[in-house]
Amino acid sequence: MWFLLVGTVAAAVHWLIVFFAVRAGLTPLAANPLGWFLAFWLSWSGHRLLTFRYSDPSVRQSLPRFALISLAGFGINQVAYATLLHGAGLRYDLALALVLVAVAVLTWFASRRWAFNGRHRSAPAAPGPAATNPPPSSD
Repeated sequence: MWFLLVGTVAAAVHWLIVFFAVRAGLTPLAANPLGWFLAFWLSWSGHRLLTFRYSDPSVRQSLPRFALISLAGFGINQVAYATLLHGAGLRYDLALALVLVAVAVLTWFASRRWAFNGRHRSAPAAPGPAATNPPPSSD
């Protein structure tokens, strides 16, 4: 659930930045890195604090790993985006939306398996029976 929310917000930020940058005069392929960069920080923070909050890797571990995954995803994003823009002739906004969804799936798998894979912490547990029922007395 959190992955979907964080990913949707980050993708929307990415898309909106590209949309407004293109309206301001940048080409779609030039605007895309700017959208990625700002969405990267939102995505990493949101996934660290919400999606993968119980996996407990350090920032020192998760940030470089997530950055590597995100950079690889951005490379795929940029190539696929250019292909859809120039090869398929799709509008830039539609092409970017398609690419963002496809790359998000790849990023989630890599993030779950590697970037945020630390000591797994469990969600806070309810007290067990021993904490609520004292042992019988030996009287």
